[in-house]
Amino acid sequence: MKRIIYYIILMITIIIVLPMFIVKSCSFATTGEKADKRENQSINEKQGVNRGEWGDERNNIKISVYIESEGKIKEMELEEYVTGVVAAEMPAEFAFEALKAQAVAARTYAYGRLKGIYKDKDDIHTYADICTDSTHCQAWVGKEEAIERWDSPSADEYWNKIKKAVEETEEIVILYRGIIANPVFHSNSGGKTENAEEAWDVDPVDYLKSVISEGEEASPSFKTISKISVTEFYNTLKECYPNIKVNQNNIFEDMKILERTQSERIKTIKIGNVEIKGTDFRKIFSLSSTNFELNNKDGMIEIITYGNGHGVGMSQWGANSLAKNGETWEKIIKYYYLGVELDTISNVENILAGS
Repeated sequence: MKRIIYYIILMITIIIVLPMFIVKSCSFATTGEKADKRENQSINEKQGVNRGEWGDERNNIKISVYIESEGKIKEMELEEYVTGVVAAEMPAEFAFEALKAQAVAARTYAYGRLKGIYKDKDDIHTYADICTDSTHCQAWVGKEEAIERWDSPSADEYWNKIKKAVEETEEIVILYRGIIANPVFHSNSGGKTENAEEAWDVDPVDYLKSVISEGEEASPSFKTISKISVTEFYNTLKECYPNIKVNQNNIFEDMKILERTQSERIKTIKIGNVEIKGTDFRKIFSLSSTNFELNNKDGMIEIITYGNGHGVGMSQWGANSLAKNGETWEKIIKYYYLGVELDTISNVENILAGS
């Protein structure tokens, strides 16, 4: 009799209970549907939540940072690092939504390198994920140094403002078609950002395309004017291009712009018998950008440069202008990085773990 009862219980388990567990554990939502839910739910839920309210949900991700000024590697929490980047990279006086956009861009940039997705060919910090050299990675500054640099009665207020911008976007990163993006940024573009392939020797990047960037005129580096003697100009070129042949007495007749990029920057310029890339010309003469003009001014060569930086991705001054005009950090991100999505590191980590 007992054997019959055990048999009945076993059959009930197989026929009724087991299928319930199987159905409950399966999901047939598409990747796109999951992405939409993550962006609409998880990001909205975490808006305005400060660090202390995260509890056990936080990943406490650590990142190793090569502190260039100290010549040593320091491990810190990712969010601590992001706070220092925003403090170093963007003026604290900027609009709050611009600071939040900067925090998301900086976090994504760092996370992509932490995961080994983006590695510079010239790896100057082999044993660290990232460094504090702004020409190689991102600038970074600790709280004490930031307050000292600001040297203002509002210094503590600035730090708290930046910290809040980081906390209100905590864990949020930028993705493009499910892959962590490489959201580069610059000070200001001179009115129009640049395509990635025009600034560097890379294939075109769909989300790093040229867009109009308004309101940058407020930047003190929007337009810079420098002058150089014809002799110094020639000697500098001769040092870089020993075989150059150019008429020093009428050098302007020997200069011709061959091609411009989509954003009207100088792509190629010919001086005498030598063709020079705009990016190389910028390096040779230490210009702020490749968006420049050359003029004959009282026997001197006048160089007028527009914008400051490589011009790719988010313009910080453009972001500030958008924020002051009422745009949210999400819209700022999606304006400068075309076709991207937003998600949390928790969700990304879960996907990477195969869950």
